[in-house]
This record gives sequence, structure tokens and C-alpha cells, in this order.
Amino acid sequence: MNVICSTLNAKYIHTNLAIRYLKAYAAPEFNIQLKEYTIKDPAMNIVSDLYQQKPTVIGFSCYIWNIEETIKVVTMLKKIDPSIQIVLGGPEVTYDTVEWMEKLPGVDFIIIGEGEHSFKQLLTEMTGEGQYRNVPGIAYRENGQVRVTTQMNKLDLKELPSPYRFPEDTAHLGKRVTYIETSRGCPFSCQFCLSSIEVGVRYFDREKIKNDIRYLMDNGAKTIKFVDRTFNISRSYAMEMFRFLIDEHLPGTVFQFEITADIMRPEVIEFLNKEAPTGLFRFEIGVQSTNDYTNELVMRKQNFEKLTRTVTLVKDGGKIDQHLDLIAGLPEEDYSSFRKTFNDVFELRPEELQLGFLKMLRGTGLRLRAEDHDYIYMDQSPYEILGNNVLPFHDILRIKQVEDVLEKYWNDHRMNHTIEYLVTNVFPSPFDFFQEFGTYWDEQGWSRIGHQLEDLFRRLFSFLESKTASDIDIIAGLMKYDYLINHKYKPRKPWWEQSSNKQTRTELYKQIIENPSLLGHSYLELTLDEKDLYKHTMIEEMSFNLSTYLTSGQIVKEPSYLLSYFDPSNKGTIIFPFRV
Repeated sequence: MNVICSTLNAKYIHTNLAIRYLKAYAAPEFNIQLKEYTIKDPAMNIVSDLYQQKPTVIGFSCYIWNIEETIKVVTMLKKIDPSIQIVLGGPEVTYDTVEWMEKLPGVDFIIIGEGEHSFKQLLTEMTGEGQYRNVPGIAYRENGQVRVTTQMNKLDLKELPSPYRFPEDTAHLGKRVTYIETSRGCPFSCQFCLSSIEVGVRYFDREKIKNDIRYLMDNGAKTIKFVDRTFNISRSYAMEMFRFLIDEHLPGTVFQFEITADIMRPEVIEFLNKEAPTGLFRFEIGVQSTNDYTNELVMRKQNFEKLTRTVTLVKDGGKIDQHLDLIAGLPEEDYSSFRKTFNDVFELRPEELQLGFLKMLRGTGLRLRAEDHDYIYMDQSPYEILGNNVLPFHDILRIKQVEDVLEKYWNDHRMNHTIEYLVTNVFPSPFDFFQEFGTYWDEQGWSRIGHQLEDLFRRLFSFLESKTASDIDIIAGLMKYDYLINHKYKPRKPWWEQSSNKQTRTELYKQIIENPSLLGHSYLELTLDEKDLYKHTMIEEMSFNLSTYLTSGQIVKEPSYLLSYFDPSNKGTIIFPFRV
């Protein structure tokens, strides 16, 4: 029997942990082949590749991001060769299972919930007597009727074989994200999340996990993401793993965790700030909403004051980047309330702020009680909301405009100094800046066309000119600084028209050559000759004292200049503010 486990990942760099667990658990009785694709791959290409493997059974791992494309592939495969047994599993088909079986006649079996044991037992029955009623946690057809068997007790995770040591994965470890699981389940009951359905938290064997991480690092893994729903639910466990990773990590490796920030103790953060190398860890923190009533309605316990303390302490430590999540569209969170939520969280200045929209996932309490808040949502995945009793579609569109420019102008960190100045000094709040700019962006039709880096600067400046923003000269100066500091090479054509003419620049270069101490000790250490100065630097005039602003945040209106040195060995750009 030729068995394939397959999935369609969202991106090429992603890997699917579920099918690897199935392969590991089914061995040695069954030798399963893994085939991964992406949702961007043409369905015909996927079908062609799978068909040429001459499979007997194909199992697909299904999620909200791939179910529609997976259905296309399954439908085509069944038309081409009806003898191929199609098995679906994963969170998207674990709920409303009978509905899925009735909707998809080409699917022979659905695995419900935790699949390692059930899938292996199913393969055993396929090669034996076909007594599918003996397989726990599956849906199948018998005499034209859909049958569903009872799920078995949860597996003992300490007995599961490792899914991380397949030779065929080794060559790709350095180029893709490696997902690792040290626990299953979540202690919380957030009604918008699938994890709320499973009761309790179970742990894998710690020493096995450590050995797997050593193996992954030794074989080139660079990005290792823990998929535990709340990595720090057990402080002793989290501390043990943090200590292990700090002590044994290899250079260039990054570990990502989903943590619950309001339960993290200050002494844990103090330990990380003291012991962890910069950039080794990355935290993902789900804030979702700061509206207490909204959190109460979705059974989400959150102490925003303690969360703020954690995020602030971590940020002050300067060792760990933080990615904070928001969800627009939760119960009783109207536009005004969401504006407050956004501003509350942006005040923390996370390295990334992800603005998502509520998805009514199958099986969740919020979907089951959708009528309580007049939710309307997409019939197909990802089941994103289209409105509710307090947030009409019009307001959702406005928030989507915020999301668009937030991603481009904050999360990509192209204009940190500019955005900080705008949200602090020019607009009433961060949300108001992103909303007004996002609306302008949409009205110009820019959301439907591409852009280059220079376009992002030109478009922001166009928006600010249309607003007749005060201190436009200061903003322009900060935009120039942001543009240049992030350039690795001397730009051929910057986004602005140079403010000083060639003669003025020549005079400035002459003064620098005659008196290099104007630019300070760091510049003197470069020992640039006249040829290097002209070839690898740019001079730009500023309407304010840039040096004062960078050191104190104070705007002093006195003319100054900046010299950008673009290191020819691509080590980065150095900016030297100066006055003459």
C-alpha cells in the first residue's frame, strides 16, 4: 500500500508538523511519504505530482487557510482515479464532520481530533478486514450512510516518537521554519479559539524535546517556532527550557514562543534580560482587546496592567522582539472601542503589531452563539466576519485601511523616527494617523497597485501635504534620515529633490576635508580620503538640529546637515549630523 500524507502550506518556508507525527507514529508498519505544497501552487500541478506517485491512500491536513484549495485537489484526484482512498484530518474538518462528508462525496474518511493513533489504525483496517467501526475518532461511509465512531482517550504524549528526524527534511532545515511542540492543550477558554475546546494541558517528555532541538540545530535549523498555545503556563517548565536554550543554542538560531504576558513573573523577565543573548528569543503575545466587557463575553481572562508591565520590561531589556496581536470584531467592540484598544496597545510600541479580523472558526463557542451578537460572516473559509450588532461592514472596511498601512509603515520598520514623530506630535493618536492615511491610500487607488521603497516615502509625503501638516519641513527631514539610515548602498535617485545645489555641497565637502573633526570622533576613525568622501557619502540639509533630536527628542529649529556614509563592504550606513 502506497500511502502519502500531504498538505498545502500558506508559504514555502512553512512546514507541517501534523503529517510528520502521522509518519513517525505509523512506522515501521507503514512507510508514509510526505508531500508538501503551497496554496499558491496551481491545483493541476499538485494533482499531477500526487498522481504520478501512484498512491493507494492520500491523507490531507486541513486548515482554514488551505481547505478550499485542498477541496479542488481532492475533487480532481477522485475524478482521475476513484480508487485512491482520500482521508482528511486537521482542525478545519474535525468539527461539523458529517456536514463535510455530505458536502465532499470524494472524501472516504475524516480523522477527528488527535490523529496519530486513529490514522495508523485506519491504515491497518484498510490492509486487513476493513472493520472501520473499530477505528476510534473517524467518519466513514457504510451502505451510503455517514458513520462516526467515538474518539479514544487522549494519547500519552511522552510515548510519541519524534517527528523531527526524517533524513528527507535535513537539507531544508536551514531554509524553512521548523515547528516544535512541547505541549498540547490550553488552560484558557477564549470562545473565539479552537484551543478552548480541548480541556487541560499535556506535556511531551522534556529530555526527548531537548534532544530533538539539539538534533535540529546540529542539522542547520535557524528558525524554531514553538506551537504551544501558552508556552509559559508552567513557570518552572518555561524557565527550564529558557535555560536550556540559552546554554545550548547555536549562533544564528532564533526561537519563537506564544506567551501569555500577564502571567509572566518579573523575575522570569529579569532572568531573560540578564542571560539571553540579543535576538535569540521572539515573543508572540495575543492581546486581542483591552475592552474588559468584550473579554468577559468571550471568557478571556486578561490583566492588561500586568500585560503592560511584562511587555515594557521585555522591551526595556532590549533582548527580545515582541509581536502583539489584536482582533477586530469581537463581541461589543465597536469602532470607538477598537480605536481605544489599538491606541492602548500601540502605546507599548511593540516591534510588530498584527491587526487581524475575527474568524468564526468551526466548533468555537462564538460561532455556535453567533446570533447573540448578530454576526454575519463568510460561508467559506476563513469565515471572517462581515459585521455584527455594533460593527457594521462600513467600519470593518475602515479598520482594514488601518491594517494596510500599519503593515507597510510600522511593522516593516522603514520609517521609525518619522512615524514616532507623527503619532506623538502631529495626529491626535496613533490610530488616527493610520486611519486617515489608510483612507487616503485607499482613495488614491494605491491598494490596487504595487510599490517600490521610494513610493512609500513619496505617498506618505503626498498625504501629509494634502493635510497641510504643520512642521512639514521637520517631517521631511526625519523621512530623509529614515530613508538613508536604512540604505545599504548610496541611492542613485532618492525620493526627494536634493535641497542644496552642487556648489553648496562642494563647499561643505571642502570644509569637512579641511576640518574632519566637525563630524566627531567616529568619523575620524573612518579615515576617509577625498575620493572616498565623494564616492561613498551624501550630504543633505535639515531645517532642525538632527543631533539634538536624536539624543533628546527635542526639536531645535536651527539649520544643520547630515552626512551619510555608505560602507562599500555593505556593513551598513552611518549618519553623521553636523553644523557649520
